[in-house]
Amino acid sequence: MPAWQWILVGLSLTFALYVLFIAALYAAGHRTDARALATFIPDCLVLFQGLVRDPRVPAGRKLLLAAMIAYLAMPFDLVPDFIPVAGQLDDAIIVALVLRALARTGGPDLVRELWRGPQRSLDVVLRLAWGGSL
Repeated sequence: MPAWQWILVGLSLTFALYVLFIAALYAAGHRTDARALATFIPDCLVLFQGLVRDPRVPAGRKLLLAAMIAYLAMPFDLVPDFIPVAGQLDDAIIVALVLRALARTGGPDLVRELWRGPQRSLDVVLRLAWGGSL
């Protein structure tokens, strides 16, 4: 099977697990958590976009984001994406580290200013970037 098909299978599997997890939270009565999880990735994308456009974030950190995007777009990874969970874990760790670097550069006030999602999700991002120190 060509590499692009493996990538498609890995992305489809990841998306299906994501949707199932959100549905399970919703069915278990955790509607607020399900909604926050469903919007977390789009909210992070908006935050990344805001950090990249903000003049308070140095160009070097913006290049780090470009490198992350290039890594995620590559057809091969440290751990192949077709391996369930572990295949996406290396991508998630890279995204978390880049988010941490970008957010720490701008500071918590900048992250709060640019965040468009629910407060609960913002708390997760702030804990990710600064540990339990905020």
